[in-house]
Amino acid sequence: MTSPRWDLVYRPRKLPRWAIIAAVIVMAIHITFGLLLTVEDVGVRNLGGSDQVAIILIGVLVSGAILLLTRPRLRVGAEGVEVRNLVPVRLFGWDQVLGLTYPEKGYGAWLLFPSDEHITVLAVQGNDGPRAVEAMARFRELEERYRGTVRPAN
Repeated sequence: MTSPRWDLVYRPRKLPRWAIIAAVIVMAIHITFGLLLTVEDVGVRNLGGSDQVAIILIGVLVSGAILLLTRPRLRVGAEGVEVRNLVPVRLFGWDQVLGLTYPEKGYGAWLLFPSDEHITVLAVQGNDGPRAVEAMARFRELEERYRGTVRPAN
């Protein structure tokens, strides 16, 4: 039996919940207004069924965009660190990564690279509390195992 590819798979807990709630509310508002829009003369032109459908479809698009916030994930393994924020999935080898830190003022953790570069890791957020702290600690354990060095915690 082979070992799993990833030693740490972390997804935020609160962000997807809030995103689903927001998407449902946006969809409900657009459906309600789309159905309440009556076909009558409103001044400049008559509104028709296509306008009702358009309002509902705009709600579908906006809700779909909001639901992208359910996707963030951090995976760590021997190959390196894989970050999925909203759409792209990017894998960084251990030779590229300097560490993971949580900035004093920020929304998500930062994956650090040489030359003071970083990307935000939306999966690790302060509002997840102890779970996020545990994920940071586990990341540092794996970093020490695979890189042999750990950057000091900020």
